[in-house]
This record gives sequence, C-alpha cells and structure tokens, in this order.
Amino acid sequence: MAHLQHFSAGWLSPVLAYVMACIGAALGLRCTVRALATDGSSRRNWLVTASVAIGSGIWTMHFIAMLGFGVAGSAIRYDVPLTLLSLLVAVAVVGAGVFTVGYGSSRWRSLLLGGLGTGLGVGAMHYLGMAALRLHGSVGYDLPMVVLSLAVAVGAATAALWAALVVRGAAGAAVAALVMGAAVCSMHYTGMAAVRIELDPGRGALDGATAMEFIFPLAVLLGSFLFLASAFVALSPTAREAAESAEATAAPLLDDTAAQAG
Repeated sequence: MAHLQHFSAGWLSPVLAYVMACIGAALGLRCTVRALATDGSSRRNWLVTASVAIGSGIWTMHFIAMLGFGVAGSAIRYDVPLTLLSLLVAVAVVGAGVFTVGYGSSRWRSLLLGGLGTGLGVGAMHYLGMAALRLHGSVGYDLPMVVLSLAVAVGAATAALWAALVVRGAAGAAVAALVMGAAVCSMHYTGMAAVRIELDPGRGALDGATAMEFIFPLAVLLGSFLFLASAFVALSPTAREAAESAEATAAPLLDDTAAQAG
C-alpha cells in the first residue's frame, strides 16, 4: 500500500480550494435565486449560468486540492481528455439538479431532487477526475468511505439550496455559499480518504500532463471566470430593482402627460 500525501503544499491548497468552492457556490446559488424571480428565456439563462458556476467551482476546488496530493514512490500525471470530461460532467449533472429547482412545481420535492442532483454532480466530478490520474500503480477505493462521501455531498448540497431559497438577505446567501463550499471540500477529502493505491514496480513513462502544465493554468482560467461573473451578478439589478427603476423612470413621464392633458 502506497503512502499518500494530501497536504504536500501545506494549508495553501485546501484553503484556496475552499475559497474557490465558496465563490462558485455563491455565484451559482445567487443565479438560481435570480432565476426563480424571472421566467422564459431569462430564467433559463440564469440557470445555465448557475450550472456553469457551481460545476466549474467544484472542478476548480478539486484540482487545486489535488495540487497538494502526492504518492510516495510515483510521479503523477493527468489524462487531459478525461480531465476535461470531468468538468463537462460536473456542469451537466449539477445543471440537472439546478434546473429541477428552477422548474419544479413542488418546492420541497424540487429541493430534494435538486440537492440529490447537485450532490451527485459533485461526486461524479470527483471520481471521474480521479479516474484521470496516471501513476505507477493501481487506484482502488474503500466502498463504505465512497458511500459516505456521496452522502456528505448530497446532504450538504440540499442544505445549501434550502438556505439559498428560504433564508433571505445577504446573510442567507453567505451561509448557503459557506455550506456548499464545505460540502464540496468535505466530499473531496472524504473521497480521498477512500483511496487505496498499490504501486507497480515498473517505472515506464507516464502518459498525460503534469498538474502545473495543465491543471493549474485551467484552474486559473476558471477562477478568473468565477470572479468576473460574480462581480457582474453582484452589480446587475435584481428583477425587483429593475421594476422599481422602471417605475421611477415612468413616473415623471406620466406626470408630464397628465399636466399636458390638464
């Protein structure tokens, strides 16, 4: 059994991973709330943005945390196509959960199904990302720990969606984002605790890219997207604010029209 190191970069990788997970969750949950206040294509667009935000936040968190992962006695590479597929799967599966919340007729049933879909999206991304791992050995898992990691993801994702939809105001949004970020990180490290690696005495060349060649640049790109999108959402008016602005603009025009008619 190989010795695994999860914090070879110290506390930098887990702290930064948690921050990115919270940013992705905050953006995605706020977009979900915005979606429920609109309809038609606007609702769809907000839900798509929420799916991309949460999915890319999950992916960025996972691979930033993986920058601190090491295996004694083996180098580590990542299969590029499979790593990119894990990002797409995260967005797609989380999207199924988010759209369930956005278009469900029953709030509580939608919330439970949405939490299930979002939590399974976290899990699917994690284990598909781990399948992209290339090293001198074989990767196995402790099944009870895998089940526990999925239960953690589903439970905390459901709680985060509940907080985002039920608890109003900035405090509710902050709590929801922190809970969702904790869900993603807890699922990740619970899942990593399930990993068992048997080293192969062979030392042939490994296929794939190193973390610094591929993972780090893509994580920076996605992190930049999350920061910019968060700023856009924070500055854009809500449906209520837009309606109030329209009423304020229309009021002087109505007064002028009334004055002219008089």
